Amino acid sequence: MQIDRRAFLASVAAAAAVPVADTQPPDIPIIDTHIHLFDPNRPQGAPYTGPKTSSPPVAALPARYRTLAMPLGAVGAIKVEASPWVEDNLWVLEVAERDPIVVGVVGNLEPEKPEFPEYLDRYRKNRLFRGIRCGNLWGRDMTAQVESPAFIGGLKRLADADLVMDTANPRLSLLQAIVRATDQVPTLRVVLDHLPALPQPETAADRATLETVLRELGARPQIFVKLSAIIHNVSGTISTDLSSYKAWLDRLMDVFGEDRVVFGSDWPNSDGVAPVDQVFAMAKAYFATRTRPAAEKYFWKNSIAAYKWIRRDPMQPQL
Repeated sequence: MQIDRRAFLASVAAAAAVPVADTQPPDIPIIDTHIHLFDPNRPQGAPYTGPKTSSPPVAALPARYRTLAMPLGAVGAIKVEASPWVEDNLWVLEVAERDPIVVGVVGNLEPEKPEFPEYLDRYRKNRLFRGIRCGNLWGRDMTAQVESPAFIGGLKRLADADLVMDTANPRLSLLQAIVRATDQVPTLRVVLDHLPALPQPETAADRATLETVLRELGARPQIFVKLSAIIHNVSGTISTDLSSYKAWLDRLMDVFGEDRVVFGSDWPNSDGVAPVDQVFAMAKAYFATRTRPAAEKYFWKNSIAAYKWIRRDPMQPQL
């Protein structure tokens, strides 16, 4: 068979003319499953105004997040409660509705309270309301709460509504409480936050207990983990070296697998340890050590299963 030399050379030249960038894999879009919104400038103020990194505190609103995070790859975010005031569920839903970068809201309702069914029915009518947060915050103790039939009854209502429960501020006792809660409500979807920053037990007995609890949680497919707060304070030191965290991240990946981990920046609370660009960079650096499919699951695909968030912008990916 004869080859048309001129046609062949033309095809080679055309291939060589393709920009290098066009041959690289595209950037992975990011759904940030953990940001906080608050406005200390409201007449009533706000009960939480971020880490003490600026005075006066700066409002954390979607427009500010968009400016900071979109250049880092974020195309959507889920707001996680930062106020114990029940009225702030409405406030944050109204704020979120005005900016399509917010694809979901995790609010604040107390499952054991008599008014919980009414509030849940009210807020779940808003498509952005994706669940509630329970755990070590606002003086609450989930270890005690899981012994309450009213609390468990509220979690059953949450599960029946196909909404999620985020945890707050991990401790070994909190993980044990999640085991007990999901024993009683096995259909409840749970997202464990900030597990990379879980305080490591000091005694051999507690370390053995932690391993047992992790294996139990890892065997429950409805439990997801935020590999968030990767950069954190350890004994008064904050490292931005991946090697400081990699072994524990590897362990969490071994336990929960690549299908049940999600990304969260914890902005602007994260400002207390590192600028948000470093927070994103640390997560990207870790997943550069894994496969690209695993990174895609972590940065956006798994968040759909965990939160069933609402796609509001063409930039936001879909399965």
